Amino acid sequence: MATVTAAKPRVAGVIYRAPYGTTLPTDATTALAEAYISLGYLSEDGFTNNYEVSSEDIREMGGSIVLTVQTEVTDSFTFKLISALDENVQKAVYGDAKVTGTLATGMAVTIDGSETEESVWVLETIMRDGALKRIVIPDGKISSIGEIAYRRNEAVGYDITLTALKDETEGFNHKEYTKSAS
Repeated sequence: MATVTAAKPRVAGVIYRAPYGTTLPTDATTALAEAYISLGYLSEDGFTNNYEVSSEDIREMGGSIVLTVQTEVTDSFTFKLISALDENVQKAVYGDAKVTGTLATGMAVTIDGSETEESVWVLETIMRDGALKRIVIPDGKISSIGEIAYRRNEAVGYDITLTALKDETEGFNHKEYTKSAS
């Protein structure tokens, strides 16, 4: 079936980050502005979107459900950044102001438990038959960082949960754009 698909990374990368408020892309194919910085490689597990909707049933006196109301929505993405020596990855994980220098000049990362800033995030993949898919998160915040393992037989990486917050300006958590290759 031609609508069944899988995803693989685009050659230039999968995940990009820009300062909050950066102009958002509005399609799947237009080149990203310079403000969008690639965060390098993801682990072989790719990324996952977890869109959870919770609701509560309202019952009438006799016990029958008469109304269901939505009580909570969580929109998050999980992935593992494995370009651990990239200063842009360090800035994404710990905050722009917490990283000074580069790998070549000497990099210092201050880890103090403070919150990281909200950013614009873009995830790009190639789908079946070369179709391009772009996911735009106008207001994303890292809400969880998993264990960081340092082992000789495993890439050092950052297991990230990125929460897509409802952007006050745009009015959505995330938007998806897809376009066929032809």
